Amino acid sequence: MTILLLLLAHLIADFWLQTDQMVQNKIKYLKKHTLHHLMTTGIALAIIWGYQYEFENIINYLILPLIFIIMTHLVIDLLKIKLVDSISKSPTDNIKSLGYFLSDQVLHVIMIVITCTLFFHMTAAEMTAELFHLYGTDGLSLFNTALFISIIYILATSVSGHMVKFIIGSLPSEFANFESELTLKNQIAAGKEKIHTGADNRFTEEYHYFTYSTPLRSRGKLIGYLERLLVIVLTAVGAYPSIAFIIAAKSIARFKQLDDRNWAEYFLLGTLSSIFLGLVLGLVVQGVLM
Repeated sequence: MTILLLLLAHLIADFWLQTDQMVQNKIKYLKKHTLHHLMTTGIALAIIWGYQYEFENIINYLILPLIFIIMTHLVIDLLKIKLVDSISKSPTDNIKSLGYFLSDQVLHVIMIVITCTLFFHMTAAEMTAELFHLYGTDGLSLFNTALFISIIYILATSVSGHMVKFIIGSLPSEFANFESELTLKNQIAAGKEKIHTGADNRFTEEYHYFTYSTPLRSRGKLIGYLERLLVIVLTAVGAYPSIAFIIAAKSIARFKQLDDRNWAEYFLLGTLSSIFLGLVLGLVVQGVLM
């Protein structure tokens, strides 16, 4: 329960309580972001303190772990900001940003594990045993199951959404809103005079128009969320062929836009990345709950 609860608190603060504006200007909103973690982690530690230690020794089981998690989180975030700011502008910017994003999250998880070791006296063997117990026949308790499902939900929506955005973010934003290409031809007469009798004195002008839809980011984000959640459910129950229908449905909806090669590559990259993340999380759910 301890690790799951602390991990859930971290994900809520980092992804649900942190707006896009806060992400774009982390230095400006660093205090607010820290306050979010202080609040969510404090609530999680208070539950652990009361449930497992019956509100005894508040210093060791609440205050010190809270200070340790907040301070290490602050240091990791500052280091990430410095590294991201040092990225030179190049076609691989988004791949580097994805690497920093994943490294940042892994470091936070490591700090949570260290917290459990230092302050809650959980040995590596005990934590490993609990991890393997997830795959045991006894299964999870109702409370731990709720925590696990909540974590998977955040990973499938907000966390995976950020990862997909990093993967496809290097492509021009126009591709995401590309609707279709329209070609018009106009034949214009060159005048009444004819140099040769019977000669065609007309010439043709050809116009190419590219139409773009209004960017509805919230709608696209919701589609991505639902897509990954459906893939997780289908993977968990072993209905792998049904995943193909999701890809087919998206392809039919975007059929006209697939005529453009650049947009088609953008579409495939985003869809395959999203499906892959959904499959990975689905296999985890299948191993833990099924």
